[in-house]
Amino acid sequence: MSTNIYQSPLSERYASKEMQYIFSPDMKFRTWRRLWIALAETEKELGLCQNGKPVITQEQIDEMKAHVDDINYDVARAREKVVRHDVMSHVYAYGQQCPKAAGIIHLGATSCYVGDNTDIIVMTEALKLVKKKLINVMKELADFAEAQKNQPTLAFTHFQPAQPTTVGKRACLWLQEFYLDLEDLDHVLGSMKLLGSKGTTGTQASFLELFDGDQETIDKIDPMIAKKMGFSDCYPVSGQTYSRKVDTRVANVLAGIAASAHKMSNDIRLLQHLKEVEEPFEKTQIGSSAMAYKRNPMRSERIASLARYVMVDALNPAITSATQWFERTLDDSANKRLSIPEAFLAVDGILDLCLNVVDGLVVYPKVIEKRLMSELPFMATENIMMDAVKKGGNRQELHERIRELSMEAGKNVKVEGKENNLLELIAADPTFNMTLEELQKTMEPSKYVGRAKEQVESFLKNVIRPVLDENKDLIGVSVEINV
Repeated sequence: MSTNIYQSPLSERYASKEMQYIFSPDMKFRTWRRLWIALAETEKELGLCQNGKPVITQEQIDEMKAHVDDINYDVARAREKVVRHDVMSHVYAYGQQCPKAAGIIHLGATSCYVGDNTDIIVMTEALKLVKKKLINVMKELADFAEAQKNQPTLAFTHFQPAQPTTVGKRACLWLQEFYLDLEDLDHVLGSMKLLGSKGTTGTQASFLELFDGDQETIDKIDPMIAKKMGFSDCYPVSGQTYSRKVDTRVANVLAGIAASAHKMSNDIRLLQHLKEVEEPFEKTQIGSSAMAYKRNPMRSERIASLARYVMVDALNPAITSATQWFERTLDDSANKRLSIPEAFLAVDGILDLCLNVVDGLVVYPKVIEKRLMSELPFMATENIMMDAVKKGGNRQELHERIRELSMEAGKNVKVEGKENNLLELIAADPTFNMTLEELQKTMEPSKYVGRAKEQVESFLKNVIRPVLDENKDLIGVSVEINV
């Protein structure tokens, strides 16, 4: 590792090697060469001729295929210093390795033929990896929700105590967010198309010249290239570039995943503060340089930190899309080189962290029970009131007394620092005609969680498990957290 120049933390600390390869020079320039081969093959198969003779031969294509992966970067770099054009530098370098094919490489194409088509291919591969990791996060969350579906816990609205839920039901709230992201991802992934080869302003004028105005033949070019590159189709119209709206759609999917992960990580951080749930903490891990006892939720904090970056980064493609002039301008290029790869690298790191955290979540039932029981008397008051009515009490009088006693018990807790003694206060009040023992029988947490368990079971069975079964070939990844 070089220590005297800037290195992106996304590569050094957060993103996986697999995602880094997708955005690597090797992936990019090998794809350029595959696209040049696809173009040459298509032109040959469509019978491109000059004076009755084929313009492209199988020997030339075979020569190109022989050098698709052994890229002579040194030649390309030296040439770019002279011509200041990355595509033409690589056309030259490829031609140096393929002297017989040098004259037909990039024939009829513009720079965006390799640049834009490669961007689509790279984003598609990256989306596939994101989907794989997202499916695995959902699988881990589903297993966690199943295991914790019966564990009552205090629920919060406005981070104030509310009716109880279960730990598993809360996990389903996180899981549903990711499920919505998967729907968006599948839609965008399923609609990705190549630019094709449409020329400098998208009119295919160069091919009209090459094929002597044969419209029927020209119509076959894009579908043939798409098929060779593993796509079903090309965008039907374009300027010089594919619409930058595509980048916006991709970035929005990534921002959605980031938002879901952020929400989950925030909840885990709050639960760790309450000592109810804890992210994994390694034996030799240091929580604080000063406070040796601390167990900070550093991985959940990192999820939130990276997620904020991705959500803000999604503005870049949106602004780029909005400000493209006519058939194209080049103010997209430098921004795209940063905003798209970095968003993918960050989401990759986020999902790796999510997998690590969810797989190792620790639940502390005793702490959960203690907090729940400290608030449960307030939540049980409606049941208590109904039981007192059955014993002959007046519902309106009972409601007023419960309100008054609840205020007194609340004061004891918040002002005096005492335990919640609402049950004792109710038992001592003759209005209710109930003993402390009778009241304590109402303090079973499972009576107050509603249909939480059944909702977990239904959600997993009817929504999540079918999706996981459909994508079972993607399940099973191991992640490495570098720091």
